[in-house]
Amino acid sequence: MLKITSIAISMLILIQSLNVHFDDLVELDELIEHAQFHAEEYGDNFFVFISKHYGELKAEHSKKHQEEKEEHERLPFQHQSQTLTLYAHVLYQTPDNTLGVDFSVDPNPNFFYQASYRSLVQEGLLQPPRQA
Repeated sequence: MLKITSIAISMLILIQSLNVHFDDLVELDELIEHAQFHAEEYGDNFFVFISKHYGELKAEHSKKHQEEKEEHERLPFQHQSQTLTLYAHVLYQTPDNTLGVDFSVDPNPNFFYQASYRSLVQEGLLQPPRQA
């Protein structure tokens, strides 16, 4: 069942990415009827029909055949759609809820620091040889 669901969702995403709507699938019979009309009336094959309604010859065919305008509007894949994606980046600052902590320096400290190592180089015991 999981495979069938994933295949169905994948097909849905594919169809939507090709911009095919459910109305276009319903109107496929209009496309077939109008293609048969063109084959009988003008002798067009299917590729010329597609070119006249969706391709290079669309503007010329629309000018010459104004009487078929209503039929052309009922053909599938005639819709104009636009996809707009808005991204909103909301920048906000976190409220400054820091507590006021007083760092006071005690003038009479309770401790002292004494270096726990001594460098022999500073004392001069181990000096590198010098040129004479």
